[in-house]
Amino acid sequence: MRISERVDNAVRAMAELAVGGDEATKAEQISQRQQISLKYLHDILRDLKRAGLVRSRRGPDGGFTLSRAASAISLADIFRAVDGPLADVHDESLRSLAYAAPAEALPEVWMAIRGSLRRVLETVSVADLVAHTLPAEVTGLAEEYRRTTEERFGTRT
Repeated sequence: MRISERVDNAVRAMAELAVGGDEATKAEQISQRQQISLKYLHDILRDLKRAGLVRSRRGPDGGFTLSRAASAISLADIFRAVDGPLADVHDESLRSLAYAAPAEALPEVWMAIRGSLRRVLETVSVADLVAHTLPAEVTGLAEEYRRTTEERFGTRT
């Protein structure tokens, strides 16, 4: 699984907007604080606006705000807004994907991956991220990753 730079930047921008609350945040501020190219950030904000996750206001007090409470926006919402489905297999629906033997069980693996992604990304909200209150299942998975990586490479990540 590869998390694109676009998704990473979009989540960071949404976190900035969540911290701003109801006050509009200018794209220039987000760009500087998160070190994201302003032009690239505008493209991302356009996708987030199209998906109904952010609103924009014009004028001297203008900028961007979340379109609903940060607790009602999951990381999966952001991911889908800027990158499409969570896990695609060459643009095929997993429900209709079928392979001949000996790879006939592979669609189940792809389904499990998508299910795992959903389990994490749909349960973490922008509010959870900003408040550092991630669900226990997510922190447990992160700790498991740290532990197994340390065991494999002998270093902390």
